[in-house]
Amino acid sequence: MIVSVSAALLLAVVVVVLLRQRTVTTGSALVCGAFGFCLASTGIAPAITHLLHALAGLVSLH
Repeated sequence: MIVSVSAALLLAVVVVVLLRQRTVTTGSALVCGAFGFCLASTGIAPAITHLLHALAGLVSLH
């Protein structure tokens, strides 16, 4: 768990740097994907899932 949180934080920093530099390449897309997978294995994953379901519910309301 500690390793996955550390990896998620490290990748979050990398993603923020890439976004601030407005760099969109294959490498940055892979880093963003890796960040998503690491974030999914942390303890915050259920909260993110709940938030996404709530947002989907709001969008589906006509």
